[in-house]
Amino acid sequence: MENLIALKTNRIPWALKIRGVLTILVAIFIGVWFLTPLVLITISAFASPRDYYQIEKVIPTHFTVEHFHALFFELEGWQAMLNSLKVVGLTILFSFTVGLPASYALSRYKFRGKSFLKLSMLASRMFPVMILAIPLLIIYMKIGLSDTIYGVALAHTIMVLPLIILVSASILASVSVDYEEAAMIFGLSRIHAFLKITLPLALPGLVASAILAFIISWNEVFIATILNLTNRTLPAHIFRSAMDSPDYFKFTAGFIMSIPAVIFIFFVRKHLVTMWGISLK
Repeated sequence: MENLIALKTNRIPWALKIRGVLTILVAIFIGVWFLTPLVLITISAFASPRDYYQIEKVIPTHFTVEHFHALFFELEGWQAMLNSLKVVGLTILFSFTVGLPASYALSRYKFRGKSFLKLSMLASRMFPVMILAIPLLIIYMKIGLSDTIYGVALAHTIMVLPLIILVSASILASVSVDYEEAAMIFGLSRIHAFLKITLPLALPGLVASAILAFIISWNEVFIATILNLTNRTLPAHIFRSAMDSPDYFKFTAGFIMSIPAVIFIFFVRKHLVTMWGISLK
C-alpha cells in the first residue's frame, strides 16, 4: 500500500508537467493562429509592388509607404477614417444612453414578460442587414438624415443595441444589489447609488460591451454604403475605391482598418483583464 501511494505521488509532478507543456503549446498555437494574418497584412501593406509580385520572395526586402499616401490623400481615406471614428463614437454614445437604463431595469426588476422581451431583442438580430437598409434609406430621405453621419450612427445603434442591453444586463446583474441598498440607507438616491456604486463596479464589463459596439460599427460596410454617398465611412470608402486597386492596396486598406481597433483595445485592456479576473473568481 505504501509503495502504491508513493507511486501515485511520483506520478503527479509528471502529470502536472505534461499539462503545463500542453497548455503552453495550445497557447502558442492560438497566438500564431491569430497573429499570422496580422503579420501577413502588415508585411504586404508595406511591401513594394515589385517585391510583392515576386513569388519566390516570401518576405519582401524593399518597403514603401506610397500606398498609404495614395490611400489617405489621393483617395481621401483620411476623411473616411474621420467619418468612421465619428460614427463609432456616436454609436457607442447612443447605444449606452438607451441601453444602460434598459439593462438596469432587466437586471434589477422582475416583471411579466421579461424573458419574452429578452428573446424578442435577440430575435431582432435574425433579420439580414440588407432588408433594413432600403427602408431606412427611404425614411432618411423623408426626414433629411440621408448621407449624414448621424443617420449611419443611428442605423448602427439599431444593430448593436439589443446586444448591448443583454450583455450589460448580465454584467449589472453580477453586481450585488446589497451595495445599492446600503448606499440608499446612507442617503443616496437610486440614481446616485447606481452612478457612484454600481457603475464603477460594472465598468470592466461595460467596457467589453463598448468594444462589441466598436467592432460591429467599425466593420459594418453595407448600411454605410447604402445610406451615404459623400460622407462614407472607411469600410464603405474602401469597398468603393480600393477593391478595384492592386492587391497591395487592399492589404494597405486592411492594415489601416485594423489599427484603430487595436489602439482602442490597447487602451481598455486593463478593464478587460479586470473583468476576466472577476469572472474567474
